[in-house]
Amino acid sequence: MSSSQDHTYQRGLDILAQIDKENYQAIVDSFKHSPAPDLGRLAVEFNYGQLFSRPGLDLKSRLLASVAGLTALGNTQQLRFYINGALNVGWTEEEIVETILQMIIYAGFPVALNAIFTVAQEVFESRRARRDGNG
Repeated sequence: MSSSQDHTYQRGLDILAQIDKENYQAIVDSFKHSPAPDLGRLAVEFNYGQLFSRPGLDLKSRLLASVAGLTALGNTQQLRFYINGALNVGWTEEEIVETILQMIIYAGFPVALNAIFTVAQEVFESRRARRDGNG
């Protein structure tokens, strides 16, 4: 592994830690025993070490764009991580819901309904339970 790749990987890890300091390491570690253990490193290097670290948009804006994109694609699995991350960097529940509602124009009602009632509601309730000491 070159020094440049190590730097890009570390930069990616640093960004992941800003998104979700409590869970990012578990996500990275989950790749170690998968059928494609190198995929985790590639994802960290490319997605976060190269794309999320580009100038032009701050991390907060990139996370809201990710919520919008994943909603439009109907990708509820990764959407959980990005909704949680968006809340961690300062977006409000209302702003996240409005972003998801905006995707009705591009992806339709079923996608937005799934994102709000299946994913966003679950993330919001889970965070409230942890905050209130019930989870």
